[in-house]
Amino acid sequence: MLKAYKVIVPKDYLRWRPEDEQPLTDGQVFDLLEFSYEHVAFPIEESQHSYWGHSHYAYDVDLGRAGLKEDVNRIFVRNGMAFEMVDGEVVRLAPTVLAEELSSSVFHSGDQILDELLATARTKFLNHSPDVRREGLEKLWDAWERLKTIEPGSDKKAQAAALLDRAAAGDFRQLLEKEARTLTEIGNIFMIRHTETNKIPITESGQIDYLFARMFGLMYLLLKSTGRLR
Repeated sequence: MLKAYKVIVPKDYLRWRPEDEQPLTDGQVFDLLEFSYEHVAFPIEESQHSYWGHSHYAYDVDLGRAGLKEDVNRIFVRNGMAFEMVDGEVVRLAPTVLAEELSSSVFHSGDQILDELLATARTKFLNHSPDVRREGLEKLWDAWERLKTIEPGSDKKAQAAALLDRAAAGDFRQLLEKEARTLTEIGNIFMIRHTETNKIPITESGQIDYLFARMFGLMYLLLKSTGRLR
């Protein structure tokens, strides 16, 4: 039939079978959704041609995008997928334990570089791409190293101790110090801050979630306890 219409198509296309196709990756599907959002519009019949009787259409971009967003998010919810389309971009929903803190935190540490690192880490962590989310984890660890030097002190060790002193006292202060040491060690052992061949790579999405939640939880508490969050 294609030949009858003089349509030129690749020969391989004529031998195409659905079972030969590789399943699309999540990233490919999300790229298609985001591309569709950029170009979708809702058709509105404005008038009809007085002689030929066909319709004349206008196209409402905002209405089309709103409809696509609603449909996409309904599918995500129905299938229990932790994603949402926001302003034309498919973003990953943060784990419940982090969702409120991530969405409501306004970083106001008094150190512009630290605030930028935290904001970048948050944005990348909410990306649907595992590779970008891993970059968010790396940025969060960079922010941690920066935070440890934000208080006055003779050296990095003294500065970190001053930060913990301001955040808590007694047994809880000891608990925070132990967690801070552990997370610093994790950053040195795993491929987060360093890329030497002896570092352990982080390969699973769940591992990224766990480490980000643990580090962000500590940093959130330290920032809030020292008046560096709005």
